[in-house]
Amino acid sequence: MINFAPRLKPSGYCMILFNKQLNADAQENVAASEEAVTVPTATTNAPEVVTAHDDFDWSIDKRNVSHYAESERVKYDKVYDNTFIQIEDGEIINGSVVALTKTDVVVNIGFKSDGLVSLNEFRDLPGLAVGDEVEVMVVEKEDRSGNLHLSRKSARIYRAWERIVEVHKTGEVVTGTVTSKTKGGLIVDVFGMETFLPGSQIDVKPVTDYDQFVGKTMEFKVVKINETIKNAVVSHKALIESDIEAQRAEIMSKLEKGQVLEGIVKNITDFGAFMDLGGLDGLLYITDISWGRISHPSEVVKMDQKLQVVVLDFDDDKKRISLGLKQLTPHPWDVLPEGLAEGSVVKGKVVNIEDYGAFLEIQPGVEGLVHVSEITWANTPINAKEFFKLGDEHEAKVVTLDKDARKMSLSIKQMTQDPWNTIENKFPENSKHKGLVKNITPYGVFVELEPGIGGMIHISDLSWLKRFNHPTDYTKVADQIDIIILSIDKENRKLQLGHKQLEEDPWNSLEETFAIGSIHEGTVTRKDDKGALVQLQYGLEGFAPNRHLNKEDGTQVKADETAQFVVIEFDRNEKRIVLSHARIWEQHIAEEKEAAKKEAKAESDNTKKAVKNIQAKVEKATLGDLGALAEIKAKLQEGEGDTK
Repeated sequence: MINFAPRLKPSGYCMILFNKQLNADAQENVAASEEAVTVPTATTNAPEVVTAHDDFDWSIDKRNVSHYAESERVKYDKVYDNTFIQIEDGEIINGSVVALTKTDVVVNIGFKSDGLVSLNEFRDLPGLAVGDEVEVMVVEKEDRSGNLHLSRKSARIYRAWERIVEVHKTGEVVTGTVTSKTKGGLIVDVFGMETFLPGSQIDVKPVTDYDQFVGKTMEFKVVKINETIKNAVVSHKALIESDIEAQRAEIMSKLEKGQVLEGIVKNITDFGAFMDLGGLDGLLYITDISWGRISHPSEVVKMDQKLQVVVLDFDDDKKRISLGLKQLTPHPWDVLPEGLAEGSVVKGKVVNIEDYGAFLEIQPGVEGLVHVSEITWANTPINAKEFFKLGDEHEAKVVTLDKDARKMSLSIKQMTQDPWNTIENKFPENSKHKGLVKNITPYGVFVELEPGIGGMIHISDLSWLKRFNHPTDYTKVADQIDIIILSIDKENRKLQLGHKQLEEDPWNSLEETFAIGSIHEGTVTRKDDKGALVQLQYGLEGFAPNRHLNKEDGTQVKADETAQFVVIEFDRNEKRIVLSHARIWEQHIAEEKEAAKKEAKAESDNTKKAVKNIQAKVEKATLGDLGALAEIKAKLQEGEGDTK
């Protein structure tokens, strides 16, 4: 059995104490054979119990005549106390393994008693044997059972934390073992202490499968510590970035413009491709991939593709490198075919369209401009974006070629003969044709008779009878329309076209129908502050000023309302009819007043005539006659008053 009593170092003083203890035990045995005596007292009713040896002087050893003075006793007590080491809770101390059991390790640290440490704390030392030195922490000098409580695990964690704090300050690289996976990362054993490795700090590339790292031993860098809770965060990514940064610095120190490097395409974007140059990234911009136009870098380069590229520029401070791929081949303008010259016919693909024309790619990196003026022989506006489509191919003639300036102008219309040279043969004046509406402006309609030949119909030449605010009220783009050639301007390549001239001018025959004063039924089609447009018969339109829209009841004729109108003006030359609704009822009232006036005047004339007849028959007037005459006179005066 293992004796867990205090381990005492033998000394003379210890022997004295041992003799004292034997002497005391002998006296106690003698006293134990005597019975306790109860002595009654006079002052109390309760008997007093007297125990054995109450009067025994333990300081006298009757069996040993040796005696120590007080000073010597203090001296020997000090010597005795110094045989034990002084320890405190939480102290780290070295001890010796004195015994091993199935569950524990007995460790002697030179204290009053040995301590027990669980065997589980020595799993990393499978060859542990008696006599081995180990480092432990004093958890408690004396627990509830009076035992010394030691811990090797706590000592290791304490030492591990000290080392972790130190390497965090120095930036030293440490080695650790990934023990398990946890939420958001991994648990790493560093110096025997658990640390946290976030998922974002595992690698420079995103990691989704954490299980592949469990059980692996890797190198790390301590990037963060928390002294309060004794927690540390490590990073493997920081080491990779550090290595990459070192490689970058080495590469940047050797970079030169024009240097050719080998790289791997690691990412492709809309504006270019990023390449790994062996620890340093460079950008291959889309315009430096090919001499020709490309819509996206993926048309030329692929992911993980190895390419030879040339260094175009670099910035030491910003660590930026501009790369080029097309620069490894000669510029296409420097190796143009010998047969390419002005007047040559070429075939190209539309790679860009602008308002002023389109660019045709003759070969990668060699483009020519087809200006809008070189699309067709017609002298009408041409929209290049409607004529050309990206990717379409066209044949064109080289008009100008400047190899030094790397510019070329092309013409599509010069692929055919100029039709304006013989325009009068096919499109003489007064000839009638059918054309296609190509464009519409506020002042007219542009009509194409055939490719390269077209003209304009002025808005006033669309209709004899109607006035349009805009030509779109009459026709639309892409409509077919009948026209007549009014005039030819061969020098300026212009045709004046007409549409209404296909019919006779109806205004010559409408003058009698819409004579001034004639009344017609019309419908108000549009109304504004100035007046209203009135739709009449035969498709004719008239205008009624605002004051001529008044009704007899004080209101006005409204839009879309049908009413009677009288013609107050007809101008054949200006093709204008002015109408009035108010004149109709105003004229009717005036006519009624005139009729009443005429009737009153006629009655007055008849009365005067009757009076004269009576005066001629009567020679002498009687009193009765005078009364009759007075009455007639009053009627005459009243009638004259009404006629005034």
